[in-house]
Amino acid sequence: MALSDPLGDMLTRIRNGQSAGKATVRSPASKLRARVLDVLASEGYIRGYTAATADNGSAEIEIELKYHEGLPVIQVIDRVSRPGRRVYSSIRDLPTYRNGLGIQILSTPRGVMSDAAARAANVGGEVLCRVF
Repeated sequence: MALSDPLGDMLTRIRNGQSAGKATVRSPASKLRARVLDVLASEGYIRGYTAATADNGSAEIEIELKYHEGLPVIQVIDRVSRPGRRVYSSIRDLPTYRNGLGIQILSTPRGVMSDAAARAANVGGEVLCRVF
């Protein structure tokens, strides 16, 4: 079955897995998903991820979720730019999220990065999601 929003599907799997208290969740693999997970891991929102293979032979990503004192580290994870409505922002117009406590993940010409890294590189792009 083809998904219309693969990144949104992965974010929902993470959200559902953490609300159920799971240690890991699986999602179909893609380069964009892996780059978003790289940013989440470097910012400390997940423990990490590994490449896995499903029973039918398709590539998957196994995401290790992170908890602190029994509560999920990720409180809010929302998709901003959707297939039907893309949201682009220059770095000057990009507001801080939750007074700088949360991050926004952007897809820029220099790759997928957090809003802090995009500000340091002085490059804007498509706002993929917000995490707090």
